[in-house]
Order: sequence, then C-alpha cells, then structure tokens
Amino acid sequence: MKVIIVGGVAVGASAAARIRRLDESAEITVFERSGYISYANCGLPYYIGDVIEDAEDLTIQTPENFYKRFRINMKVRHEVTAIHPDKKTVTVINLETGEEFEESYDKLILSPGAKPTQPRFLGAELDKVFTLRTVEDTLRIKNYINKKHPKSAVLAGGGFIGLELAENLRELGMDVTIVEYANQLMSPFDSDMVAFIHNEMRKHGVKLVLGRAVEGFEEKEGRIKVLLKDDAPLHTDMAVLVIGVTPDTALAKEAGLELGIKGAVVINDRMETSVPDIYAGGDAVQIKHFVTGLNTLIPLAGPANKQGRIIADNICGLDSRYKGSQGSSILKVFTLTAAVTGINETQAKAVGIDADSVILSPMSHAVYYPGGKVMTMKVVFEKETYRLLGAQIVGYEGVDKRIDVLATAIRAGLNAVDLKDLDLAYAPPYSSAKDPVNMAGFMIDNIARGVLKQWHLEDADKLPRDGSVTLLDTRTVAEYSQGHIDGFKNIPVDELRERLDEVEKGKPVFVICQSGLRSYIASRILEGNGYTAYNFAGGFRFYDAVTNDRSLIERATVCGMDN
Repeated sequence: MKVIIVGGVAVGASAAARIRRLDESAEITVFERSGYISYANCGLPYYIGDVIEDAEDLTIQTPENFYKRFRINMKVRHEVTAIHPDKKTVTVINLETGEEFEESYDKLILSPGAKPTQPRFLGAELDKVFTLRTVEDTLRIKNYINKKHPKSAVLAGGGFIGLELAENLRELGMDVTIVEYANQLMSPFDSDMVAFIHNEMRKHGVKLVLGRAVEGFEEKEGRIKVLLKDDAPLHTDMAVLVIGVTPDTALAKEAGLELGIKGAVVINDRMETSVPDIYAGGDAVQIKHFVTGLNTLIPLAGPANKQGRIIADNICGLDSRYKGSQGSSILKVFTLTAAVTGINETQAKAVGIDADSVILSPMSHAVYYPGGKVMTMKVVFEKETYRLLGAQIVGYEGVDKRIDVLATAIRAGLNAVDLKDLDLAYAPPYSSAKDPVNMAGFMIDNIARGVLKQWHLEDADKLPRDGSVTLLDTRTVAEYSQGHIDGFKNIPVDELRERLDEVEKGKPVFVICQSGLRSYIASRILEGNGYTAYNFAGGFRFYDAVTNDRSLIERATVCGMDN
C-alpha cells in the first residue's frame, strides 16, 4: 500500500506514524512545503518572547529522525500543486530545485492546514507587516526584532495567537496594541467572562482597540501607519496580522472535492472526503460540533492529532470514527489562566438553545491552606433538560484541572446536575472537600429543585426602582461602602433575621453579595420567612468587573483608544 500525505504537521505526522505502527510494509511519503515537520504551532509566540530559547525545540521531530524510527519519507520544501483523482496521482514541485514530478498513491491524506486570514489590505506586503503561522513566520519576526529593536507593535486580531503574542512582546518591553473587530477579545468566551481577560491585558500595559476594523497599512518615515475604519490611524514600528485562519483548500477545490464552511473540506466520521481513497483532517476540514451537532470549524491541535490517528486506522482496515470536537482550550494570559469547553451562553442562544448558567467564585484549594486564589467559573446548561453545554473558567492555579473535568463530563453525556456527584480528589493543597465542579453541580441542583432562583447581569438595569421590588445587598457595611449598585439597601446577612421587619412582605426581593454565597444564604432565610427571593449570579465582584470593563469599552468607542 502506497500512502501519500500532503502536510507534515499535526494530522500528517500523526497519521504517518500510526500507519507505520499498524502496517510495517506500507510505503509512506509526506510532502511538506515548509522546511519543518511536526512543529509546535502553539509554541511559536513563546519563541518570539524568549520563553523557548532554542528554535530547534519548536520541532518535535525532524525528517531524519522520522525516517530513522519509522522509515517514513518526509520530503520538506516539496509542494503538492495538483491532485489527479482519476489517475490517483499528485503533482509535486521541489521548491529548492524547481523540479516537477508526479507521484502515485493508493491512499491520499490531505492535511494542508489553514492559512492566516489576510484580507486584501493595502500595504499588507510591507516588510514591517507580518503574519504568524509557521516556523518561518516566527523566525522572520524574531530576526526583525533582534535586528531592528522595534519599540512598539500593533496586532490585528484578539484570538489565542494574538493574546499569546501580545504577552510575549510585552515581556520583551515593547508597547503593544491589539485591534479587534469585535467588541471583545477571545470569542469562545462570553462578554461577561472575557472582562477578566481584558482587565489582565490592560493591567500589563496592553492597549485594546475593540470594535475597530483594520483597513490597511502605510509605511511613513520608517514606521507603519495602521489604518482603521472610522477612526484615527495608529503608528507603530511593526504590525502582525493574527486575525485568524482560513482552510487552505485550493488543492481540494481544484480536485473536485466537496467543500463546506469557508471552503473547508467536507468529510464523514471516518475522515473520508467525497472522493474515494482521499482522506482529510485538521484545520482544513469541516467537522461536527460535539455539543450542537452542527457543522463547524475548530482549528485546534488536539482534534487534529486525533483525526490523524483515525485516518490511519481506517486506511489500515480498522473502523475508527470521529465524534466531533467541543473546542476545549486553555490560554495563559500573563498571570491568569483562561479556559473553555463546549459552547458559551451567547453561542447557545444563537443556535436556538434555551440556556441558563451559574457563576461562582471558588478558591483554587481549601481556604485554610495558604496560597489559594479565587477563580471565576461559568457553567452553561440547557433549561428544562439540564444538558451540560459548556463552561468557562478564568483564574490562576487549578483552572486546567476543572476545565478538563467539565470537558470530560460533557463528552460522557453527564447532565449539569450530575456534577454534584463526581468523586473528585481532595487534599488541602489541591482542592476543597466540595470541589468547585461539585459546587457548580450543587447550585444547578438547587435550581432544578426550585431551591434557588437567580437574577443575572442583564437584569440589573431593568430592575424597577419604584419600590415595587426590594433590592438587598447582604455584604458587610464596609464592603457596601466601598461600592454597590444604586438602589440596593444594605443589611448584612448575619443581621438579616433580626432586621426582617425592614424588608417589606409581599414584594419580590433581589439579593446580592460579594460572590453569591452569602446572598444565597440570605435568600434561603427570606424564603423560609415567606418571601420570594432571587439571588444574583456571580456576586458584586463579578458585577463590578464586568460593568467596569464595559464602561471602558464604551468610553473608548466614543473617545478613542482603550487604556
């Protein structure tokens, strides 16, 4: 069996190695147009920032090592320029010599990945304007920084790579501005949760220009002028386009393969394309979202590596199926960790799912053990069914553990109430006897049983101030004096039973505290005394962070750059 693989990074390298483990006699050739195979895309910004000091550490395997261990021919600097399904051949150009030749195949695997999304900007070809996708891109940026010592950079795009690059350039001492077309960074997060990410970026000196579109670049007096739609230009020493990626599927289109979203290759659950004996995977393919069942694009390394293995299994006679991706991902944002799995509340509502959420602020480990830090968790579920839809966590230590538990729960088909029953490891340095994931489950169970009724951030401005409802803040007097929502009366929870005569009967009571725990206790006191009480999801800490962030964004929209 002769297997040709187009692309030698995640899918290609994974499939090649798996085929060899299953079939010692297979003839396997990988054509990779760059000079590197099996490299760590996610590590590229960290090489630019000197966290990874040796460029060789970015490449997990070399062509020589791959051949020595697996007897796989890794042909770097070779580009496949055409596929001929009728003849079962591909046309290849050796980019170093210019030689063109045809190679036959029994099975063909397409893993060309994706290319940086690069609209036809004026000036995108300037030598001070960069993209970041490959090792070569990384070396180009790094060499420019080392030689020219730029003092500032503008990054167009506020996704994973944009934030990682911003952090690393700041660590090099550069002034960094992120321009993002949307009104928030990191679209996998809801706009309320992303407030903590915005705050961390600002705290470390990254300027945010949100809700603005880059229209082009001009070079003037040795610097770059970044042109913005309906706003004044930005002036910088270098610019990097990290807007996102687009499936690189020109080959597939010319070969007549069926294409879907943004030109991505359509595959079935065996990773087979519409043309016999041609498989595809990675950033170039359209997949099913595990939570929604809808077609989507999820360009992440984890799914890509799994897809490579599945392709290899099916080529070698096994029956493996790809069940979809839920987009589990995690990001370092200076001192913060931000993680997400499944869909967020905004996405759920956009596809017609009636969603609700709980928001909590647990400690990373037992309160009495030194060094614990607070995290903010948002768990999203479907009303009525309590199907677990997704989760977002922003915090410090312990975020990765909780997001992986929640991702596993989604994959296992647990509902949101089931989270309370998970038997999770506990020791004071690592967790609490009631793990944050369990706590989310307890809260959702209370909602399901009618023990807890919530009100949310979007309700805050709608609450009447005409006396028809009672607005109650149950924090201490000192906390209340440092900031509160207008119209809320302060009765500390520990004084509430003695001061119930100050809360008028017959009116619904909307309660808030710092994190949501004391206001929940107050709600139960009120309910036990004949009141109808609603607890604020997230607490004043959450309310304050989100409203301050939105105020900064709104002010920047009116006045200019976000500081």
